Amino acid sequence: MRTGILLDELDVSFADLIAQARTAADLGYRSIWLAQRGSWDALTALAAIGAAVPGVELGTSVVPTYPRHPITLAAQARTLQAATGSPVNLGVGVSHRHVVEGEFGYSFDRPIRHLREYLQALDPVLRGEKADFHGETITAVGGAEIPNAEPPSVVVGAVSPASLRVSGAHADGATTVWAGPRSLAEFVVPTLTGAAAGAGRPAPRVISAQLICVTNDPGARLDWIQDRYGAATGVPAYRAILDRDGYAGIPDAVLAGDEEHVLARVRELEDAGATELLVMPFGEPSEQDRTRELFARL
Repeated sequence: MRTGILLDELDVSFADLIAQARTAADLGYRSIWLAQRGSWDALTALAAIGAAVPGVELGTSVVPTYPRHPITLAAQARTLQAATGSPVNLGVGVSHRHVVEGEFGYSFDRPIRHLREYLQALDPVLRGEKADFHGETITAVGGAEIPNAEPPSVVVGAVSPASLRVSGAHADGATTVWAGPRSLAEFVVPTLTGAAAGAGRPAPRVISAQLICVTNDPGARLDWIQDRYGAATGVPAYRAILDRDGYAGIPDAVLAGDEEHVLARVRELEDAGATELLVMPFGEPSEQDRTRELFARL
């Protein structure tokens, strides 16, 4: 199972973000990812990271679709690839109603229709062609002429049945969050692979994004997770995926413990069908170092 590092961009300076990336590269990570969560702009930041840490794959996990037209997003992703010369993994997602309507002021009506149309409009532009797409909610006519840019791989942040089916049919795979081995094996993998096969696409990427802390004090770290991320339990899509694993809340989905415990949990994810692991270390600085070093050795 391939392993990449998901940088924690919240409440850190840009210098610290670059330092995280350099540390990961020095340890041997060949894939560095960044989220879009109301802080640094992920694609812009990755361009700087690619310049500071050349030779690593770059990825977003994930960029919300609604605020960026597919032609605009394709131009950004192709620019990132051409500027850095690095492979780009473009992770996108529809986000959530409270973000799309409450923060952006867009309608969140029929988000699966939006996702399907978005991916259909995005695909030709990423491949260097011109789009001529006229959907119910998206019109995309035009392209992004960026010489010598390689097409990014597209993965979708998806945990619902409909979003996984769209991801399998129209993207290269999906990234899951808060999903454990049961939901992966019984729901995510068969739904995603079935949709890809039905669309005549190759076997999809199944990327498991996990908050991980190698620690001797897991209880304290899980209390911190509850304080920081506990509200996600109330997001319908996340509540549904937690229920599939039998998790009471977000702390149950997090990997925290000593090396043996954490590696056993990761092996369960791999056995369930995850093809890639995105590690977001958390905890005290020494624990984050311990976590990065453990997975760099694998």
